[in-house]
Amino acid sequence: MEIDLTRVLCRVEELGATGCREFKLGGGDWPVRGFIVRSGTAIHAYLNRCAHMALPLNMLPDRFLTHDGSLILCTAHGALFEKSTGYCVAGPCLGQSLERVPVRVAAGCVMLADDVDIAALAARYD
Repeated sequence: MEIDLTRVLCRVEELGATGCREFKLGGGDWPVRGFIVRSGTAIHAYLNRCAHMALPLNMLPDRFLTHDGSLILCTAHGALFEKSTGYCVAGPCLGQSLERVPVRVAAGCVMLADDVDIAALAARYD
């Protein structure tokens, strides 16, 4: 199977057992920014913006999780989100969700799903 390198977000091994990793799509001053999170054996990806005020969730690179690694944390407002759904379980955006980015795993890489239109994703990110 041939891999489209423009759709590769990271290698699975870069996530660790319960880790996260940032990614950027596109170039220029305003690339699409997101992150990948492992939840058990599943891998999920979300845009890197809080459902509350559209601010980045992290202050430090690849830091998206609570200290125990069980939830996604918005460091700006303290909102907490489920890793597997992006659903906010505490904080100012309770009941809202992070915007999911469809991904798939192939050849040891986490990749954008084949049906994701990068230009359309970038338009939603603005």
